[in-house]
Amino acid sequence: MEEESQSILKYLTEVEVAAEDVLSDKQQIVDLDVKRHRNREALSALRDVSQQSEDQEQLDKEISDLRNRLKAKVNHLNDLQGKPELTGYNLSPLTSNEIKAIHSLLKR
Repeated sequence: MEEESQSILKYLTEVEVAAEDVLSDKQQIVDLDVKRHRNREALSALRDVSQQSEDQEQLDKEISDLRNRLKAKVNHLNDLQGKPELTGYNLSPLTSNEIKAIHSLLKR
């Protein structure tokens, strides 16, 4: 009887150790999957920022090109209508550095 209970206890111990090992691996898989998901989100956000930056630069270029062509088209239209060329129409906006310089001069 003593030998049988020792055998059962040994069996139950082995089963419990094996079960804990399985649960430990499952938990590690869950933890690593969470980390992988966060990394995927971070990489996606970085790609989005990079893509948005590229998109923004492309849009800025297209807008600038359209504005430059629009000036020529307006001048051509005025020529066709016999109107004088618009004065001040070829102005360009101040850059951020120029604005900062003006602000620094005004603060003095």
